[in-house]
Amino acid sequence: MESISVRRAVVSYHQDRLRHQAESVATQSLKNGIWLYFLLLIFEGALRKWVLPGLSAPLLIIRDPVALWLLYQTWKRGYLPSSFYLYGFVFITCFSILTAVTLGHGNMFVALFGARILLLHFPLMFVIGRIFYREDVVKIGKITLWITIPMTVLLALQFYSPQTAWVNRGVGGDMEGAGFAGAMGFYRPPGTFSFTNGTTLFYSFAAAFIVYFWLGGKGMNRLVLSIATACLLMAIPLSISRGLFFSVAVTVLFALLSTLNKPEFFGKFLLAGIIMAIAIGGLSFTPYFQTATEAFFTRFESSSKVEGGLEGVLLDRYLGGLIGALGESGKQPFFGYGLGLGTNVGSLLLTGGVYYLISEGEWGRLVGEMGPLLGIFIIFLRISLCVKMSIASYQKMRAGDLLPWLLLSFGLLVIPQGQLSQPTALGFCVMIGGLLIASFHTPKRTARRG
Repeated sequence: MESISVRRAVVSYHQDRLRHQAESVATQSLKNGIWLYFLLLIFEGALRKWVLPGLSAPLLIIRDPVALWLLYQTWKRGYLPSSFYLYGFVFITCFSILTAVTLGHGNMFVALFGARILLLHFPLMFVIGRIFYREDVVKIGKITLWITIPMTVLLALQFYSPQTAWVNRGVGGDMEGAGFAGAMGFYRPPGTFSFTNGTTLFYSFAAAFIVYFWLGGKGMNRLVLSIATACLLMAIPLSISRGLFFSVAVTVLFALLSTLNKPEFFGKFLLAGIIMAIAIGGLSFTPYFQTATEAFFTRFESSSKVEGGLEGVLLDRYLGGLIGALGESGKQPFFGYGLGLGTNVGSLLLTGGVYYLISEGEWGRLVGEMGPLLGIFIIFLRISLCVKMSIASYQKMRAGDLLPWLLLSFGLLVIPQGQLSQPTALGFCVMIGGLLIASFHTPKRTARRG
């Protein structure tokens, strides 16, 4: 009897071991899928502009199959997290598809294109948070810092090259260039992205990790960190983007607030500030940096006069036209004009041209597409999710872990009101939201700070 019990114990041990190995392989494949989504987000524009310009249209949704596969595999393995937010997004979107086809614009393809935002990509945020651990988030951060180096070189080439140059070629091989009007005859460079907003989003994303590694993150090569910091400082004037400037300022503000709660971080904050000041001082002697800085401040001043300065940039741009969306809600059909109508693809399919058929602002688009009731409820879900993330991140920061807190500095700029009809903005919203959730996810056996 004793020998039988021993054999059963051995068999059970080997069965458990095989099961754990199978789960480990399955989890690793899902992690690889998330990495693929991230890399496609960074280099999707490069594929559409330089590598496969003839396939630029289908490549617009190149991340959709990856998102669908990740969702299916996560559900199949029972890993899909149960969340009020997840169910709310899916239910409202499915109902909105029905109203779009029956009461709205009536085009199923447009409705499905609009629905993919909340059916495929937004749920992926929770999948990333479930599959990734904190250590995976740190790995993403390290790779991001490495990417900033060649990205900044490309940005400089695009900034100083004519729009007809190969580096400035637009989507589909457009010879008119991918740059957007800047100042002093210079154009805002898009980097590897399809549009210039990708540059702003990428460096805003990178800034959160750069500040984190300066203040306490371990395992990052200091030389690479210093170069990445210099690249970030160079990217601000090269991008001619006020949005990037204010986003980095918000991240620095979050870092400063952390030093008020945890004075031990102040020394590292001061050191990082000194290094940044030295980097700016060194760069200021180069004519290339001086020219870019002059163009940046020229655009800053001219745009501020039009939009009302700081108030126009922070209040109107950040709030995304909420007051306008609420003001117009009484004029919209109760169930809106239909999902997808506020996207460029929807506009192209229905009118043959690219127009803002509803609203350029994200909240105005939601209310216009889904109607006042459902649109405002989606806005409420996004805001309440951010409130929950903010509380958890603050608690982590008080406990000495700065990673969630600094990721939040960028997340609060894109999760509540990011223009998700634009694929690049959608991708960065999904990544920062997923990484923010994952930053709370630490295996007990390896739990540690830093």
